[in-house]
Amino acid sequence: MTARIESIQETLPEIKANVAGIDIGAEEIYVAVHEARGECIVRHFPTFTQDLHSLTQWLLERGVKEVAMESTGVYWVPLFEILEAHKIDVCLVNARHLKNVPGRKTDVKDAVWIQRLFSFGLLNASFRPKQQICAIRTVMRHRANLVEQASSHVHRLQKSLTQMNVLLHTVIADIVGKSGLAIVDANLAGERNRHTLASLCHVSMVRIRATPEEIEKSLEGDYRPEHLFTLRQSLHLYRSCQEMISEPTIRRSRTGNSYIRIRAAPRPVSARAWRAKGIHMTNNARTGRPIYASAQ
Repeated sequence: MTARIESIQETLPEIKANVAGIDIGAEEIYVAVHEARGECIVRHFPTFTQDLHSLTQWLLERGVKEVAMESTGVYWVPLFEILEAHKIDVCLVNARHLKNVPGRKTDVKDAVWIQRLFSFGLLNASFRPKQQICAIRTVMRHRANLVEQASSHVHRLQKSLTQMNVLLHTVIADIVGKSGLAIVDANLAGERNRHTLASLCHVSMVRIRATPEEIEKSLEGDYRPEHLFTLRQSLHLYRSCQEMISEPTIRRSRTGNSYIRIRAAPRPVSARAWRAKGIHMTNNARTGRPIYASAQ
């Protein structure tokens, strides 16, 4: 490690002064700072918030103006935000673009290696959008996860119906639509009369092409308690996800006036429904997309 750094130091000029290299882990952070005498001081900090502030103050006391660190998981986010708040420029480096230190790998060596490469100007910062964009991106990623979870609960709901041989999905395109949910709710409430259940289906809707007789046949099944239990649980989880997705406003914790507002995405309209209205749409025009808005 030492020989490698010395060989680089002989051939490359140091173009960045007062910089630090940080190796971030889940429980420990190692910070390397290059002294004027040619020595590299490495100090260890825990990852608690108080220790992150202590780390920042230590860097400020040593006159550090720029730091470089790897984007390891999400462990870098708290430290990045604290350093940014104290006007310290952070070079967030993609770990795949950073050559591993020669020899046996240690956290101390990694911190020193990052600091040296950064001081030679060999590291490029990854793109980091502004805080407002980061806040919107965080919320939208969370919303995308909720949509994915809701979809998985629909699959489990359909699996429970299929295990009871209630083939509702063969006559209704969307089992979590108005008609499908009405029938499932009645089933869970104890209703077993096929005619009564079929009457809850809105056969006049364009999306339902099955006859009332076919709908009644699909609702005959073996209603076992264990499958009804999983059906009830899946429906409850699906509605919980939908409720969280439809949350209109998510406020930031620091200021009450600044917030992010997300309007729900319009439900995609099928080509069949457009044709029924005498309107012909292209694929791109009828693609439903969420609408995002940010307010200050």
